[in-house]
Amino acid sequence: MTEQHSPPEQADPAVPEIGPYPPGPDHLGFAADEIDTSRAHPARMYDYFLGGWDNYEVDRVAGDRVIDLYPQVRDSVRANGAFRRRAVRAVAAAGVRQFLVLGIGIPTSPNPHEVARETAPESRVVYVDSDPIVATHARARLANAAGTAFALGDLRDPKAVLDDPAVRALIDFDRPVGLLIGGVMDFLSADDNPAGLLAAFGAALPAGSHLILSHGTYEPYEGYAQGRVDEAARTHVEEVYKSSTAPLTLRTKDEIAALLGPFTPLEPGVVRVPLWRPDEDVPGPEELNSIIFYGVVARKG
Repeated sequence: MTEQHSPPEQADPAVPEIGPYPPGPDHLGFAADEIDTSRAHPARMYDYFLGGWDNYEVDRVAGDRVIDLYPQVRDSVRANGAFRRRAVRAVAAAGVRQFLVLGIGIPTSPNPHEVARETAPESRVVYVDSDPIVATHARARLANAAGTAFALGDLRDPKAVLDDPAVRALIDFDRPVGLLIGGVMDFLSADDNPAGLLAAFGAALPAGSHLILSHGTYEPYEGYAQGRVDEAARTHVEEVYKSSTAPLTLRTKDEIAALLGPFTPLEPGVVRVPLWRPDEDVPGPEELNSIIFYGVVARKG
C-alpha cells in the first residue's frame, strides 16, 4: 500500500504546494495493484487543483501541465464548488428534500448533504459514481452519515442507477428530487449521447424536480471584448486528458443549454458560475473570462 500523502506542516491552504511530489493517498479497501497509477485520473487531478491530498504523482504531473497552460484553473474549480453550494442551498430552499448526486469525484467538504442540511436537516442524499477509487473515498467519508448512501453506478446507464437498491432505499421518486451532476458531463463525448442521458434521468423524476449542472467550456466570456479562444492551449489541455483515464469534452454555452431536455433554466440561466445568484462581489469581465465553467439550475415543470 502506498504511503499516505501528508500536507506540509506550514502550507498555505489557499495556495497548494506544487512539487516535489509525495507518493500518494492510501485508498482504503484497495490493494496497490488495484489502483492504476500509470495514468492520471480526472477526479484525482481535480482534487489536486483544489489543493487536496488524495492524488498521486502522475496526477500532479498532469495537473501541473494543465496549470502551466491555464494558470487560472484553480480559481475556476473553486468558483465551481462555490456555485454548487449556492445551487444546493437554493434547491433546498425551494422545498426539495432529497438529492441524487451523479459523478461526485473525490469528496470535498462541505459536501452536498452537509450544504442541504443547513436548510433542511432531514435532507436525504445518495451519491453515485462509476469509479472504484472514488467509491472508496465516498463510502469512507459520506455513506456513514445518517440519510446518505453511495451507489457504484455509471451515468451512461440511467436505468441501472435509478434501480440501484441504495438509490431506491432513500429516494422517493414520487416526490421532487434534486439531480446534481458533478464534473462528469465534461467526460462524455457526443457518442455517449449526453442529452439523451439527461432526458432519461429527467423522465424518471416528477414535476418540481431540479437539475444542478456545471460544465467546462473553451469559449471566451461574452462580456469581455478582448476574449478569444486560445486554440493552442485548448488543444494541449485536451491532449493531457487524452492521456488520462477519461478524455475531456468542453462545450459552448449553447451546447450546454441543449443538454437540459425536460428541465427549464431558472434565472439567470446558463452563466459563468460566479454569476449564478452570487452571494459575494462578482468578478470583473477579465476574471470571468478566465473562469472555465458554466453553471445552471433548471426545474422540471
